[in-house]
Amino acid sequence: MYKTPSQARELAAGVAAGLKPERAAECEVVLCPPAVDLAAVAEVLRGTPVRLGAQNLYPQDEGAFTGEVSAPMLKELGVSSVIVGHSERRQYFAETDEFVNLKVKSALKHGLQPILCVGESLAEREAGTTEDRIKTQLAGGLADLTPVDLASLVLAYEPIWAIGTGRTATPEQAQAVHRFIRAWLAGQFGAAAAEAMRIQYGGSVKPDNIRSLMDQPDIDGALVGGASLKADSFLAIVGF
Repeated sequence: MYKTPSQARELAAGVAAGLKPERAAECEVVLCPPAVDLAAVAEVLRGTPVRLGAQNLYPQDEGAFTGEVSAPMLKELGVSSVIVGHSERRQYFAETDEFVNLKVKSALKHGLQPILCVGESLAEREAGTTEDRIKTQLAGGLADLTPVDLASLVLAYEPIWAIGTGRTATPEQAQAVHRFIRAWLAGQFGAAAAEAMRIQYGGSVKPDNIRSLMDQPDIDGALVGGASLKADSFLAIVGF
């Protein structure tokens, strides 16, 4: 929850202007501003290689859900991706795996790319139940989906204990969970779907740790938080 529309416009313009063409050809870059900033950022990004994403959506297309934003609303603004199941939504707004699953299905129904977040708390990590927690979130969030559906989806592993704390999972810790996720996907959806899945890491990603994270075989990208609030630091991560 950062940036007014004018501030978001300035940030998006800085990212779009600073993104090197060769880097834009090698990776996808998506900016996910708050809902009130989407129209302003969409205008700035039009005609650039930077895509527009949203931070959340409500699973119904319309109705008596005051304050919520639906997939059709996002779609008309030019949004192509949407984050679902972020740890802060789960923690502060009590979103369940079942509710997150409805969001995933709504996004897919309307041609939006869901970025489904999973991750464990510090207590779960210390108790040795990380894999159990991740498996539960994956099974719930991906319920009733097919390998074809999976091709339109991105996963993001975000250890809750490393979000906004300055702590980062070591590359080896992150890789271990990413490997587990890919193996679980293979068991549920087949090896081809698992291999094609893009699994991002999110948790205090910064310019000085992005390379060591991206060197891991099962880490395919980054879900960037605080370091995305300034164009120069975000661009340093993109151009690692």
